[in-house]
Amino acid sequence: MKHRPIIAAMLSALFFAQLIPYSAWAGEMCSKSSPTHSAALLELYSSEGCSSCPPADKLLSQLATGSDANLLVPLALHVDYWDYLGWQDRFASSQFTARQRTLSAAAHSNTIYTPEFFLNGQEFRGSMSELRDAVARINQQPAKASIKLNQEPILADKLPLTVTANSSQAGTVYVALTEQGLVSKVKAGENGGATLHHDAVARDWLAAFSFPANKSMTSKVTLTIPTDAVVANLTVVGFIQDQSGTVLQSIRLPVCH
Repeated sequence: MKHRPIIAAMLSALFFAQLIPYSAWAGEMCSKSSPTHSAALLELYSSEGCSSCPPADKLLSQLATGSDANLLVPLALHVDYWDYLGWQDRFASSQFTARQRTLSAAAHSNTIYTPEFFLNGQEFRGSMSELRDAVARINQQPAKASIKLNQEPILADKLPLTVTANSSQAGTVYVALTEQGLVSKVKAGENGGATLHHDAVARDWLAAFSFPANKSMTSKVTLTIPTDAVVANLTVVGFIQDQSGTVLQSIRLPVCH
């Protein structure tokens, strides 16, 4: 594992103005279906113990708050392999490290690093203009799968969902609970003394269910809301991934409360 510097162009404010128009989430219902076109899933593998990660976190935060939910779904997954440096990332999980390794292996890579981006399950190392073009190409494609999220009333710290998925390819549905507006004052490690800001951070994660090709399936799942989470800042992310690791469709739905 190693650091990979973020290309300077990836922090260009121009990109955020041009990539995707802002779409307010207010007024969304507690149920949502994926669009008829393909929505792009951008995964960031990050860590509070990684000194080159804050610029990437900032990038994802701007995308999380300024992009159309029907075009781009941002998701920050914090890995746990930097915790040995003296700062334990409270958002880190071995599940996310395992997913990063799986995606890297599918890309025929033996190396994992932070920050690392994956776009629809494929490693992405390009510039901001290249990312903009890649997202646009994905959005121009008809949806290869469909997913619907229906949130039920919150019970204590439990968030029940009904998830429906359909695809011409066999796949697996993943569901994550993400949170916006997170702040950490780091006291040790490579970012010791820094105050870090995060958005679209996975707080809970489920491989909800797998299903065969050309068959619609519905399942009830339950996400757990962390005790320190602000419910108003929570969003459910769902996506369908085929057996090769390619993400076929994704969706995000703000939590109703």
